[in-house]
Amino acid sequence: MERNLMSRRWAAGALVAGLALVAAGNAAAASGFSGAKPTKAHYGAIFQIDAGSEGAIKKTLTNIENLLHDPRLKGKVKIELIANSKGFAVYVKGNGFEKRLRELQKDGVILAQCSNTLHELHVDRNDLYPFISVVPSGMGEITIREAQGWAYIHPTPPSPNNL
Repeated sequence: MERNLMSRRWAAGALVAGLALVAAGNAAAASGFSGAKPTKAHYGAIFQIDAGSEGAIKKTLTNIENLLHDPRLKGKVKIELIANSKGFAVYVKGNGFEKRLRELQKDGVILAQCSNTLHELHVDRNDLYPFISVVPSGMGEITIREAQGWAYIHPTPPSPNNL
């Protein structure tokens, strides 16, 4: 009986919280909010990929494409994709992503691979697409970009159930 009462109280609390979120969303919509306004002339974003599954690669590349196509940032954003650890798979020849990578590069995205990863995982540079740049350290690249004011973005690989 006490358990039933607690369950009902929890459900009522959840309902109130949900209604509050809906009300807040409606208030934001009513106020004309349409997202943050770009106030800078230039933005930078470095995306890190350190997982090599097809799902992780697709999600990361899609996130980059979405950022490139955000009308608020058209012509104002510089993007870099740094691969380290198992993320090197994004740049392996014959992986099915060459066309998307070339399109991203054509759109100005810097495609970079961590040299430490190549050494530590015994990956031959010749196994990667030739148009990929190699930097000494992925962590160094991220550190430098963040110090330059770039946003750091690390998409979470999708779970196996959500591929």
